[in-house]
Amino acid sequence: MSGLNLNNVTKQFGTFTAVNDVSLSVPDGTFVCLLGPSGCGKTTLMRMIAGLDLPTHGSINLAGHDITEVPTHKRELGMVFQSLALFPHLTVGENIAYSLRIRGVGKEEQKKRVDELLAMIHLPGFADRSVSKLSGGQRQRVAIARALAISPKLFLLDEPLSALDAKLREAMQVELRQLQQRLGITTIVVTHDQREAMTMADTVVVMNGGEIRQAAPPVEIYRRPADSFVADFIGQTNLIPFSVDGAGRATVLGEAVEGLSVSQGAKGMLSVRPEDVQLTAPGHGAITGTVSFVRDLGGAIETFVEAGGQQIVAVSSPRNRPEVTVGQSVGIRLDPETSVVLAK
Repeated sequence: MSGLNLNNVTKQFGTFTAVNDVSLSVPDGTFVCLLGPSGCGKTTLMRMIAGLDLPTHGSINLAGHDITEVPTHKRELGMVFQSLALFPHLTVGENIAYSLRIRGVGKEEQKKRVDELLAMIHLPGFADRSVSKLSGGQRQRVAIARALAISPKLFLLDEPLSALDAKLREAMQVELRQLQQRLGITTIVVTHDQREAMTMADTVVVMNGGEIRQAAPPVEIYRRPADSFVADFIGQTNLIPFSVDGAGRATVLGEAVEGLSVSQGAKGMLSVRPEDVQLTAPGHGAITGTVSFVRDLGGAIETFVEAGGQQIVAVSSPRNRPEVTVGQSVGIRLDPETSVVLAK
């Protein structure tokens, strides 16, 4: 079996279970983001893949071989740490060539590989530059090049962009994704940044409490969350309770939502993304609410509506800005096609 495969992996520290019975398949050449809040187990899972921690139970396979107990330096992987861990006393070229030098690669081959990688990360001619004279984005590129120097089978990055400012971080997200696509290398990134995961990944793995809550492509995670945790953690959503009336219709805040597929007698929550909330005139079967706040974000307008003790947020573009003011009574319509039924 090719790619990376985690089979019922568990990690316990004393009585605390950091990762609980995780199974995951990562096909060759794909980009996966482990996403979740602090303490959810994503970094522990990464450390086990890297060989820095051993699983309490379960196995890890890479390219058809069991690597569960294989030492880190024999796993043929590259890793970029959150701190980058560049050697300050070495030049850019010496940092990149470090792993080649300790493997006994000749100086000419080292120089050739360093020049190739510097060109790839858009830093040609930087081999003799001191790392202390590099910007944050340049140091990030050098750390990536150093990890790729040995042509690893697996590329691991632990919160690699967290120290960068917002604008540079977004630029590096695109660069990292494009580099991964050019190389076709299997890549796993740990992050708590939802935008980062949605921008870069083929598959987003959402974790909480040491378990995988959902593993799917970004659009599916956003549009069809598996449960209320995933719906609330990924982006912004409205979680609204519903019940089923005697006619088998889903009733939300006193109004029936026609066309919503629910089971007789079911109760639970609806996940409705703000961009899918339509504001109308009150009445005619619409949920009635009162505008409590309007926020203009430049590229989007957020309208907060109080309805039946719930706060519902609607988002529109400036071009389609609703003509509403705070204190105004409005109607809310939910589209059954974009409303996701979640079990309570």
